[in-house]
Amino acid sequence: MPRAILDPVRSHRVSPVFVGRADELVHLRQALARAEQGEPQALVIGGEAGVGKSRLLEEFTAHATGSGALAATGGCVELGTDGLPFAPVAAILRSLHRRLGEALLEAAAGQENELARLLPELGDSGHAPPGEVDRALLFEFTTRLLERLAGDRTVVVAVEDLHWSDRSTRELIGYLFRSVNRSRLMVLVTYRTDDIHRRHPLRPFLAELDRLRSVRRLELTRLSHPEVAAQMAGIQGSPPDPAVADSVFTRSEGNPFFVEELTAGGGSGDISDSLRDLLLVRVEALPETTQEILRIVAEGGSSVEHVLLSAVARCPENDLLAALRDAVGNNLLVPTDDGDGYRFRHALMREAVVDDLLPGERARLNRRYAEALEAAGNLVPEDQLAARKARYWHLAGEPSRALPAVLDAAVQARRRYAYAEQLRLLERAVELWDGVPKEVRRTLRPADQIESFPVPDPDQPLRFRDLLAEAVQAARQSGQPDLVWALTKQALRLLDEQEDPLRAAWFWVNRSRARDQLGRGNGLEELERARGLITGLPPSLGHAHVLAAVASWQAVNRPGPESFGYAERAIEMARATGAVSVELHARFTLANLKADAGDVDGGLAEMRAVRDQMLQVRLPPSSNNIGRALVNFAGALARYGWLTEARDAADEGLELCDRFGLSEAKPWLQANRGGVLFDLGEWAAAEEALRYAAESGAEPRPRSSAHAQLGLLRLGRGDTTGAEQSLAEVRALVDGGDVPAQYRLPEAWLAMELAAALGKPDEARAQAVRALEGDPPPYLTTVLWRVLPAAAAVEADARAGGAAAGEGEPMLSRVREAAAALPTSIGPWEAGAIHLHAELARAAGNDRPEYWERLIEAAAAPRSTQVLTLAYARRRLAESLIAAGGSRATAAEHLRAARTAADRLGAVPLRTDIDRLAKRARLDVAGAGRRAGRAGSTGTGTGAGALGLTARERDVLSLVAEGRSNRQIAEALYIAPKTASVHVSNILAKLEVSSRGEAAALAHRLRLVHEPAD
Repeated sequence: MPRAILDPVRSHRVSPVFVGRADELVHLRQALARAEQGEPQALVIGGEAGVGKSRLLEEFTAHATGSGALAATGGCVELGTDGLPFAPVAAILRSLHRRLGEALLEAAAGQENELARLLPELGDSGHAPPGEVDRALLFEFTTRLLERLAGDRTVVVAVEDLHWSDRSTRELIGYLFRSVNRSRLMVLVTYRTDDIHRRHPLRPFLAELDRLRSVRRLELTRLSHPEVAAQMAGIQGSPPDPAVADSVFTRSEGNPFFVEELTAGGGSGDISDSLRDLLLVRVEALPETTQEILRIVAEGGSSVEHVLLSAVARCPENDLLAALRDAVGNNLLVPTDDGDGYRFRHALMREAVVDDLLPGERARLNRRYAEALEAAGNLVPEDQLAARKARYWHLAGEPSRALPAVLDAAVQARRRYAYAEQLRLLERAVELWDGVPKEVRRTLRPADQIESFPVPDPDQPLRFRDLLAEAVQAARQSGQPDLVWALTKQALRLLDEQEDPLRAAWFWVNRSRARDQLGRGNGLEELERARGLITGLPPSLGHAHVLAAVASWQAVNRPGPESFGYAERAIEMARATGAVSVELHARFTLANLKADAGDVDGGLAEMRAVRDQMLQVRLPPSSNNIGRALVNFAGALARYGWLTEARDAADEGLELCDRFGLSEAKPWLQANRGGVLFDLGEWAAAEEALRYAAESGAEPRPRSSAHAQLGLLRLGRGDTTGAEQSLAEVRALVDGGDVPAQYRLPEAWLAMELAAALGKPDEARAQAVRALEGDPPPYLTTVLWRVLPAAAAVEADARAGGAAAGEGEPMLSRVREAAAALPTSIGPWEAGAIHLHAELARAAGNDRPEYWERLIEAAAAPRSTQVLTLAYARRRLAESLIAAGGSRATAAEHLRAARTAADRLGAVPLRTDIDRLAKRARLDVAGAGRRAGRAGSTGTGTGAGALGLTARERDVLSLVAEGRSNRQIAEALYIAPKTASVHVSNILAKLEVSSRGEAAALAHRLRLVHEPAD
């Protein structure tokens, strides 16, 4: 078969001069130079359709290839949303394989079977159902393969049109960005900014990339008037008429693609004002045979192989080649990167051609594509065959042919760990089911085994309930509880619970989880329904599944002896039936219960052991145990005051989430991590983590928790407006349903602190009482030991401000009552009790230095140092010493330490309070420290250190002094613009200046930054 036409004639519509992208090319070439030195590079290029992303990529890869680099490009295709995962990665590997041959096989040695899921040429990928660890291996092996290939040569890989990417591709790219170490690898991705609507799945992925210092973003803007004129001159071979140039610039608005189209048409009335007409004029000017080939290529997808096109076109080969040469010569089509097919030069042109087709034409063309693939499956890559047949038969309006193809494509997606794409295909199968005759459906067989579900008989026809169960599994695995909710509702409406109680119980358990995840209640009613269905039935795997789910629910909502019993029975039954996943789930629940019951060390050790076992065992994809274990283990460490371990566990958990594709667990981990970082005094990092958790994921629970913690952080900085916004976000999430106390308590805590900060003691008291309502479960003990001292402090401050003692006594009585019911057996609980005692004494007018000394000792514990609490305690101790006539030198020492901590945190209210106290007591706290810093400053180190500036803040200050914007600072230091903004705010607070200009002037005056040489 002839290969695609590889050397198209440059169209007169395309400027031979590359216009307006000099800065971007410089950035890319600089990145290439760094890659050549062994520093991996990752860049994301965004811009609207037609702005020149592909042309920039073409120019750069030509430069890179000319410099000796190996370049390969893969494009995301619209078919990816219909279940063709990893398409661009597979295309890149296939291109590298063609060029490297044995060298690639050597680099893939020992990993061929896993990598064959992306590149079948490497070996046999097998047909066993994959587990989560398999997905991790696929990501890891792909990354290592590229690293090895880039070990002794520079390799540039580019993924185009990320806005069309499937979720699995995005997750693999994200893992690649995070995991590549020393190598000469450069990774580029492009996407359309105008396609990224508010709920587009690429949006959170891009936000996550912004937080990676290793990833740089380039945004291509439209061309200026002079650049448009230069582009027109390149196309025409001479400068354009000024009036025509004005017309083209106005009508194209600087979009290079439209500049080409308008220039080719003379720039005025020869081209219709309608965009579709504008795009189709060039097509309609071509011979009918060429137009027909363009219509066939357009309907085939983002790109079409030459051999497939030949089979579908059904015309003599010479006629086909002539039409293709015409289309390529007119720059409507271009060869694909691998040289085996064709794609439209611009996606907008393809969309216009497709939109111009009549419905009957589209159905006819898709039928011809499907028939061609049925006749010869080798016309397309093996890994694409099932998905493309499914698409073509579906668009051809042939449900009887589409359903088997869709189910085959779903199996392929599952085997490649692409669960989100599998779910989309299964949803399509559900839609097609009723339109397929029964005799066709009887030929279908179950393709998967579902743990905790009566396994379908592979020799019996696939039943609709089995299809729904498979879709529920895929929805759970891909973190879409809303679809689990809808699918379980549909299944339970169809099932006869008396005839099939185990299947019904399985659906009720999944419905319970979905209700809980969506914030629509706690799921108890559904669990009770499931438990009732299995009562009296012989022991089975289904029993173990239900018992484990009940134990898990009770551990969160009603912990006690009954919870232990359910967990232990679930473990026994899981072992008896060989349900490893269910056993590990129940064991983790039991370990959590033990820790909450008082055996903290034993419970945490068992949780760690079970978590590690989950990572070693090849669990089925239906098991979400790993994500649950990662989240709950890090959360338990934080609850019991093991803050540094909790931070490390959360960091490790986030890495494992990327490896295993557990995106639904990441908001939980980031919310936990943000709280821990706040306590440890790493507020900039805490804000990043909390913002991620607040803005990501479908579940309201981690988002509400993150918003509440973010509000407390903002209050710590003195940003009451921001805290009000956070409180509004929390209430919007928790007020719509039956949200457990775990999520209402932080909301009430934030409301109390905000009211106090706004000078509203009555409202603060009311919110404190509301926070203490009910009988909270043990896992909230740590939170309560933070809320109780805060409530007492609200009253102590109110009385210090002149409020009558009796006004807050009902609230204080409730605080004492709640404290009496709480244990104090571990560090953070004991510290909370000490803090509460000190605040109650202060409210009663019985403040003593020894109370705060005890709190300082407790808050400074090595494993669980709470930086803000420690600084606050030092400030209180200083005041207590002064009031008691104690050592003024000791008071000043504690105030200096507290002020240094407040400076480092950016805790403006605390720092202001410290300065007021120092001024009243005539203690030179800030001034002495600052004079010492100025006197001893010889560069960027000593003076800055005395002012509390961190190393990173000194770097930022140097760039501020150069007049750089936040975005420019972010680019220079490889941080997110939001992070740069936070650093600048902290610097202004620490230097006690109100503007960047003042900060720059002070930095130069105090020699906090390096001065330029003469």
